[in-house]
Amino acid sequence: MNFCSQKNSIILDFPYYDLEKEFLDLLNSDCLDLFIAQNPKKVDKFNSALELCFYNAFENDDGCPHAHLFLQRLLYRINRLKLFWYDGLKNYSNEDSSFLFSLRLKVENAWQSWEKNNFTYKNSGDLFKTLHGRVKEDLQPDPSSDGLIIRNKISKTEYLYLLAVTSIDGLVEASQLSRMLGGVGNEVQTMLTRILWEEYGSGKLSRKHSTHFAIMLEECGLDPTPEAYFEIVPWEVLANFNHSFFLSERKKNFLRYIGGLLYTEVSVPAAFQNFKLAGERLELGIKGISYWNVHIAEDVRHGQWMLNDVALLLAEKYSDEGWDIVQGYDQQKFISTRSTSAIVGSILSDDFDEQKFSSGLHLS
Repeated sequence: MNFCSQKNSIILDFPYYDLEKEFLDLLNSDCLDLFIAQNPKKVDKFNSALELCFYNAFENDDGCPHAHLFLQRLLYRINRLKLFWYDGLKNYSNEDSSFLFSLRLKVENAWQSWEKNNFTYKNSGDLFKTLHGRVKEDLQPDPSSDGLIIRNKISKTEYLYLLAVTSIDGLVEASQLSRMLGGVGNEVQTMLTRILWEEYGSGKLSRKHSTHFAIMLEECGLDPTPEAYFEIVPWEVLANFNHSFFLSERKKNFLRYIGGLLYTEVSVPAAFQNFKLAGERLELGIKGISYWNVHIAEDVRHGQWMLNDVALLLAEKYSDEGWDIVQGYDQQKFISTRSTSAIVGSILSDDFDEQKFSSGLHLS
């Protein structure tokens, strides 16, 4: 049984499509754990296929993209149950399923072990100088090759593709941060709450950052419904989303999560400047770039808050584990860079058909 095809496509190839359909049937069962107890052989078959998927994704030298895509889609569908989507309550019937809990752990353990080998970081020297140095480097970096392509070369259709793919996160922005705020009150918790408060528009829906993203989609003729473009999202983009869930759902990873959030807040102004300039070049109007403008204006401040009032305070309090912040920072930088490269790679791919893509965008 060979699940991996040679074509590096966004769409799941046939065997993985069938496996995902099998998983969705399980996920949508009325009582999943009871169904599994009554049909153990069905799950044994699924688990066997999953082991082959692990091999194709993490042990195969080429790293089958379809295997990665299937695993990240599976994780996403489990992780999204941790957020409320204002949809039918029946959709959450299996949110406490022991099978889904075990499946998530199995996939995350295999995936995260593989991810550890993808980047390196130095945990020596002065921790505080290291954090300052990271922020200084990424606050105003030299433009990357991917950033320059976005800024200067992508067409309007390719820009719409960029919006469609990034909407998977932009429309539920900062949701993982909301899961980090409970517990004992202190200066760090207060600052994190302040950042979330601004991300959520200070309690006003019209000012919420995800609202700006929805307006930007509508202005460009795209569907503002969350997950409308899930089917075209590369696995690297889903991995970025799922990694945030992995860290935020485990308090032992709190410092790594903080490091990752520090990188995100620090790096966003420079990254989004490229997106903004692309929108201006394509004459999409102020609403067509409004989300980028909001972040460029606010995240410089958020980055400084994250450094001075969160990361450095935690580094002082957790002197023995403080390098976890740097690890989280560097890993998030790697995963975010890989995500952007995947989007640009999809645009530059010979498989990217602008006319076919446009016809499937639900353009108004």
